[in-house]
Parts: sequence; C-alpha cells; structure tokens
Amino acid sequence: MAKKSILFTLFLLAFIWLISMKSSAGDAMVNVQARKCVSLNGKWQVIIDPMGIGDYREVWKERKPEKKTDFFEYAFEGGPGLDVPGDFNSQMTELTYYEGIVWYKKTFSCSIIKGKRLFLHFGAVNYLADVYLNTKQIGSHEGGFTPFQFEITNAVQEGENTVIVKVNNQRLKDGIPGLGFDWFNYGGITRDVNLVETNDSFIEDYFIQLKKNSFNEVSGWIRINGDHPSQKITVSLPELGIHYGTQSDHQGNAEVSFSAKFELWSPEKPKLYQVLVACETDTIQDEIGFRSIEVKGSKVLLNGQPVFFKGINIHEEMPARAARAFSEADAKVLLAGAKELGCNFVRLVHYPHHESAVRLAERMGLMVWDEIPVYQHIDFASPSVPGKISAMMREMISRDKNRCGVVIWSLSNETFHFTKNRTETLIEVVRQCRRLDPTRLVVNVFSTQGYQNNTITIWDTLNCYSDIICINEYIGWYVPWQGDPKETKWEVVCENKPLMITEFGGEALCGNDTEPKDAASSWSEEYQEQIYKKQLKMFKKTPNLVGTCPWLLADYRSMARLHPVFQKGWNRKGLLSDKGEKKKAWFVIYNFYFNAIDQ
Repeated sequence: MAKKSILFTLFLLAFIWLISMKSSAGDAMVNVQARKCVSLNGKWQVIIDPMGIGDYREVWKERKPEKKTDFFEYAFEGGPGLDVPGDFNSQMTELTYYEGIVWYKKTFSCSIIKGKRLFLHFGAVNYLADVYLNTKQIGSHEGGFTPFQFEITNAVQEGENTVIVKVNNQRLKDGIPGLGFDWFNYGGITRDVNLVETNDSFIEDYFIQLKKNSFNEVSGWIRINGDHPSQKITVSLPELGIHYGTQSDHQGNAEVSFSAKFELWSPEKPKLYQVLVACETDTIQDEIGFRSIEVKGSKVLLNGQPVFFKGINIHEEMPARAARAFSEADAKVLLAGAKELGCNFVRLVHYPHHESAVRLAERMGLMVWDEIPVYQHIDFASPSVPGKISAMMREMISRDKNRCGVVIWSLSNETFHFTKNRTETLIEVVRQCRRLDPTRLVVNVFSTQGYQNNTITIWDTLNCYSDIICINEYIGWYVPWQGDPKETKWEVVCENKPLMITEFGGEALCGNDTEPKDAASSWSEEYQEQIYKKQLKMFKKTPNLVGTCPWLLADYRSMARLHPVFQKGWNRKGLLSDKGEKKKAWFVIYNFYFNAIDQ
C-alpha cells in the first residue's frame, strides 16, 4: 500500500505540473505553414547574459534615460545580432561552447483587424524560453525541440511592437534531456518564428489517418477554437471525389469517419493526397498519406506486408558547418544521404527534428522514427520530470500525427532499470502515448542487454511494453567479440516480438592511417569496416530481426568526446565524415541494403 501511495503522489504531482505548464504555453496549432503567417525570421538583436543579471535589470522593459543623471547598464542597440532561426553557438566564436542566457529582441509592425486573432508561434527554442511583448511577459516554455505559441490578440498594439525572448540552454538536472547527453547543446531560437493570423473561430487541430489495421477506413477528429465552436465541417479529398460532412459540438470537437479506396503510401510509392478541411469560418489545406503499420507476431507489417527497416540514425546537425540544421535545405542534404545509402527508414535522434525534415522524408518515401529526448540519466524521481516527459510527447505527437511517414513513436533511449521511478514512469508514458495515437508503433530503446559466452541476453521487462524490442549494441567497439559473430546466441524477454538493432558501429577518423589498423585504438576506417562486416554476419542469425539502424549517418559534435587527435570534440561513428566523405563502412551498409537483404 505504501508503494502505491508513493506512486500515486508522484503522478499527482506530475499532473499538477503538467496543468501549470499548459497554462503557461498554449498547445501549438498544427500545420502552421498552411496558415496566414508573417515571418519574424531574420536578424534579431541580442544581449549575452552569462551572469543571469538580465532579470534583475528587467531588460525586457528597455527603459530609456529621462533625466541627465539616468543611465542603464544594458542595451540591445549597438550590440550584436543573431540570425533566427539558428543556434547561437555557431554564429559567434565567443559563444562556441556557451551554455547560458541570451536575450533576443525583434520589432515588428502590426495592424489590428476586427474579427481576427493573432498568435506568436515558435517552431522551437532550446531550452527554456520566457517571452515578453511590449514589456509584458506573455508566457514561458520548457523543451528544446517542439513548437509552442501564445495568443497575443489583446496584447499587440497598432503599429510597432517589440518581442523579447530570454533563451537559456543551460543543462538542468531535472531537464529533458538531463545534465549529460552525447550531442552538442546548440542553444537559441533554432526554428522559425511566425505571427499567425486566424479568424475568431478557426480549425485549430485535426487528426485524419487510417484506423488501426485498416486499409480504407479513416477514423479521426477535428477541433475548432473560438467563440463559434459548433459548426458544419467538410473534409474533402478532391482526387478521390470525397466530400465528407460532419458537425462539431459545443466544445468545438467533431468526429471524422469515412471510407475510400486509397492508394496506400509506401517507400516505393509515397502517395500523398490533397486534403481540405473546411468549417463555416476557416479552411486549411494539407497533404496527407494513408498507410497501415502493425505488428503481427514477430513481423512488422506495412500495408499488410512484412517490411524490413533499412535504417540510419541522423542527428539534426550540419557537420560541414558544425551547426544545428534548421531548414528544409538542410534536411534535404541529410535525407539525401539516407536515400543514397539505400534506406527506407530514418531514425531521427534523439529529439523531434524540424517539421520540414519529417514532411520531406515522407515525400521522399522514408519511414520516420520520431523520438523525445528522454536520454540515459534522466532524473525520473524528480516530481516535475514525468510531467515534462508527457508534455514533450504530447507536443511531438500533436505536430506530426498527420504525417503517415511517421510509423514509430520512441519514448526513451538507453535508460537504466535501477533509476528510481524509471519503469513506472515509462509504462505510464507508453499508455498515454497509445491513448493519444493508437495507430502507430510505440517503442523504448535499451542498451543494458548482457553479452557473455557469445550470448546476448535481453532481459529488461520494459521491453514487453514496446511493439518492437529495440537495442543499441556496440559489439566490436565498447564490447569485444566473444566468438564467431554468426554463432551468436540470443535469449530475449518477450521472445515472440520483432527485434530491431537501433544502434551499432564504432568510431573512425576518416582517412587516418594509424597502425595497427586492426586495433580499436587506431581509430581507422579499416577497424570500423571490420566491425560492420562482423555485425552483418551476426544479423543473418538474429531471430525476429525486422530492421537495422547503424550509428550513424555523419560525424557530429559532442563535448563528451575528448581525444585530442582522433575526436577533437566530435563523435566519429559516422559513415560519413564531417566533410561528407564516405568511409569504408559506408560501402558495407550500401551493399547490404541494396544487394544482400532477403527478408
């Protein structure tokens, strides 16, 4: 009884925290790019505040001297400017390793139009954001990779307005992720900022996807926001001649249910339909595909047929310029690398990537793995952490739920069973995820499997709550081979489930010729190549294998990588170098994906 009481208290506190979070940052409307937007991208003035003194100075008020004896120890004018979207670390040399506060300022003109509403929408800010409009705080948001917005209809003024954003990327013990993670902590306003204009009542959100395990039945919903919530609604797919009508209730909610003979989306034929959602006061257009994804026994079925995930892990970073990827052009470079490798699947790690990357992958015929940054040493015992995890999951699903290319929601990576409250928290998050979206696969990823006597033992019972058992294993790099790879044995909890190798590989500095090349300490391409060849031998004997996902596409920055010769602050596990050069291991996977798969 005591254990149940503690657990109840934990989730009660988390629920209270979640409610308070929702009041500070409104749920972002979906499909912003299809709405009437004014971009606030471009150069923003900034104040760099390593001491955190800006709150004491109240810099958002921008006070000006009135008497000859007046002065203020801050100013945006005369200071540096930073590009938005973009991280601040790569834009100024003195901010390369900076973790702390930067104040951003932007002025914009606005005309107040009767019957219209105005929202300030951020694609993402890493990590904490406090937002001020015309000297008044309008809200805050925590989380570095998901969108948020604030309604400013009654806060803007005719003519010139000023928005100031306090951005803080300092790592937090109870943050998501926490204090330690193996990627670079790029801070700043890293994604687009828009003023979004709507009518008094508008289509805020919708979910239009195939019903679970169906090839022709759409089951979804539409939500209207505003003073006129009860309206007639039409969902149209002109190409199929569909004009489905429904009615929203007094809370603005309407169910959607209709059937059609769809051409199903697949990597081979990534078919998307123009979909129009219209009510009496608003119309919004989207491109939506329809497909089925499910698990049957030890197989994953796409549109009723077994599918093998030929994957690659991708970080949201442009290695060539050592900066956060922030545009569709950036996404095109990264995803083109995946297509050239022969992938039909991308694992976008370890956080939700830019929405344009998800949409582009879908158009290119790449299945997508979406993930929240619950990474390794999360402080699950902190009363606020379960609520933060739930909020980030909700924001990720809200943004991407209509993207049929997204087939997997990932809720954690490499957490540890001995961490207090880990298992209970993640079981609850899995349940919440399935309630929000019952149509996709849900997974957690583990690296705690044992490897002894040439036997891999997967024992963590949290695997039983995932649709696919997903393991990261670095045999040949962090763990020596113990026998012939093709003779590796497997002992798996929940053994009838499909299994995916979500990370494997080793580090190599592109082009280095250090001897002996067959030793890990050489950091040679030959040693990395050897790891991959042995892994492929093991995969041929891996039971229930439904996919492989090398770590990773390209070398990326990580402050945890300290070797002064071979790493220099970079994780060198990429199949591509930071300059885009193909390592020998690239060709091993290329040949595997194009020639050697018979699943």
